[in-house]
Amino acid sequence: MTRQIVFLVYPGFQVLDAAGPLAAFEAANACVPGAYLLELIARDGGLVASSGGTRLAATAFSNRDGDDTLIVTGGDGVFAAAECAITVGFVSNSGAALRRIASVCSGAYLLATAGLLHGRRATTHWRRSQDFARRFPDVQVDADRIFTRDGKVWTSAGISAGIDLALALIADDLGEAVARQVARQLVVYYRRPGGQSQFSEMAELQPAGGRFAALLDHVRSHLRDRLDVDELAGLARMSPRNFSRCFAAEVGVTPARAVERLRVEAALAALESGARSVQEAAREFGFADPERMRRAFMRTLGVPPSSRRRAPG
Repeated sequence: MTRQIVFLVYPGFQVLDAAGPLAAFEAANACVPGAYLLELIARDGGLVASSGGTRLAATAFSNRDGDDTLIVTGGDGVFAAAECAITVGFVSNSGAALRRIASVCSGAYLLATAGLLHGRRATTHWRRSQDFARRFPDVQVDADRIFTRDGKVWTSAGISAGIDLALALIADDLGEAVARQVARQLVVYYRRPGGQSQFSEMAELQPAGGRFAALLDHVRSHLRDRLDVDELAGLARMSPRNFSRCFAAEVGVTPARAVERLRVEAALAALESGARSVQEAAREFGFADPERMRRAFMRTLGVPPSSRRRAPG
């Protein structure tokens, strides 16, 4: 059985959002010949310029027949595409007609504009998650996930996560063994050792200049301190209750979760560099003991600290 997978592109799309999944499906065809028929489509067809200037050839998306799955790419041009009634109408109709529909990165904006994410769980690039949640309050945004599946609708996080999404779609179609073969061919993890969390989110819980940016900088440099809500609220010169509410609304996580993530981030870097043992990292970064650090790693990354430690030397 051959499944027809089509990728929707538009001026300003992110080329890796298309190229990454395309490479995965191509590798699946090498494992299972004839498994997929792959095609790029666009409103007008022809050469479509990506955000980086590279142009890819696409077929006009009118009069489609036989498609199985639509994958909507992301990119800076998604907002203009979401204002195009023809494009939004096509995506909406595809959601009703096709077996499966998916998005990579900010392609989720097109799915949401087309009404396909109403009441569903979804994810997008972590940098856009707060904006996405404000624009589409009817969508249950899961900002931590690399990809989500809610019924027939799949969404994925930023750029390279499109490969994770494609591997999951391949596993859904052809089984885990084929998906693992594809991952080996692409020299990528089939399931990332960091679990399904968008770990990059921890690098900047709030952009420079944000209300709590200075506080988060303080946390990063004082990870051995207690850093409970009362202490953080005092540093922010707010009552604990108001601080907790405002922090969660603006940063997207609770104060305790933010502190835990920053501790995990610092401990992970130390373990992967071989600079600290698990016991040393637990003490240095405020976990009190290795077991508490293990639980934090499992919540955040899905793996224990020992799996990320590089032997020194």
